[in-house]
Amino acid sequence: METFTEAKPFVENPRYFQDRRDTLAALDLSSIDKPIVDIIDGFSQLTQGFTQQSCCGHFLSAHGQDPHSLNPIPSQETGWIDYRIAYLAFCIDNSPPGKALYDGLARISESDPGYIQFGSAEWFWERHVNSYALQVEPVRYKTKDKVTLEYAEALEVQKRRDLFFGKVRELLERPWIVRGSLPRHLGKE
Repeated sequence: METFTEAKPFVENPRYFQDRRDTLAALDLSSIDKPIVDIIDGFSQLTQGFTQQSCCGHFLSAHGQDPHSLNPIPSQETGWIDYRIAYLAFCIDNSPPGKALYDGLARISESDPGYIQFGSAEWFWERHVNSYALQVEPVRYKTKDKVTLEYAEALEVQKRRDLFFGKVRELLERPWIVRGSLPRHLGKE
């Protein structure tokens, strides 16, 4: 089974609000990678979507390094770097506010298609329909959870990952996302 695919179309999900309530009840912000706790907390405030899983992305440059290390790539490094992808997986309500959220997330990937992908992940879809993921990695590896990159490319991915999370934070600050409806001038209502 392919893990990451093109975004699937929305389907009816009568369990959405029950799934959201159950997921948020089990959410432990202390288990989230510290650099993205604010993002996960921000999504937990929305009614039109909730995060299912996330990772801030990990760059491993030394044998035996903690696989959950949050350290940036060392500046003196020149070899190969193992990268465990940065991603956010969401379940989105099949509603106008949910579709507005979907559109906002998809636009983030359109800003940097060589490194940011938006689509469906089979593993999440099997658990909750209308599940989507945003991830950061070179597009040629979009179906991989972990890749090994040359040092220069790993630095580029690290830079784009940081920009990516900045764009997600900007999305969460948009009033039409927080309120759950698009402004009329965007023509989506």
